Amino acid sequence: MSSKIQVSAVRESVRQVKQQSEEKKRKFVETVELQIGLKNYDPQRDKRFSGSVRLPNIPRPKMSVCILGDALHCDQAKEIGMEYQSVDDLKKLNKNKKLIKKLAKKYDAFIASEALIKQIPRLLGPGLHKAGKFPTPVTHSDNIGEKADEIRATIKFQLKKVLCLGVAVGHVEMTEDELLANIMMSVNFLVSLLKKHWQNVKTLYIKSSMNKPVRLY
Repeated sequence: MSSKIQVSAVRESVRQVKQQSEEKKRKFVETVELQIGLKNYDPQRDKRFSGSVRLPNIPRPKMSVCILGDALHCDQAKEIGMEYQSVDDLKKLNKNKKLIKKLAKKYDAFIASEALIKQIPRLLGPGLHKAGKFPTPVTHSDNIGEKADEIRATIKFQLKKVLCLGVAVGHVEMTEDELLANIMMSVNFLVSLLKKHWQNVKTLYIKSSMNKPVRLY
């Protein structure tokens, strides 16, 4: 399943995106998004797909990750300046739906001590699950900082009812090579999920948050 996009062409597109961003500097770091249009696909009849891939470079460094931790993990979080919630903190929420919703909204993702995972539905009800933020388990042998970075580097493709998808693959402060590596991996992984591979790809664009899309395919 050879790639239909050339590395040199993708590099040129990355250059354009970075150039657009340089010309009009924003007060925040713009995200670079890969936008995909599909064809020959019927979301009603064809099997919908989803899949996650870890990119070589972290596309969302500012993504906030909170650990729901046991005593050891809370201590480790303190040491590295990571946000955390202890069992006592979770108990204080008292299954209040508004407070749980607020917690889910405050962070982009959660990790949780393995010992706590089974207690989360009892402590918080279905709130995090409904928000699509059920925690990723971590053990005592895991490095929680690395685990958080792994989440920041993982992107998910999920086909729902529409034939267009968008995922963050980087930000404008990344180097050309870093963006290029992330884009190539993202595109090739997406194509591997599709039923007819490249025959299902109609268009591919990349764009930074505030600028025009640049066509890849």
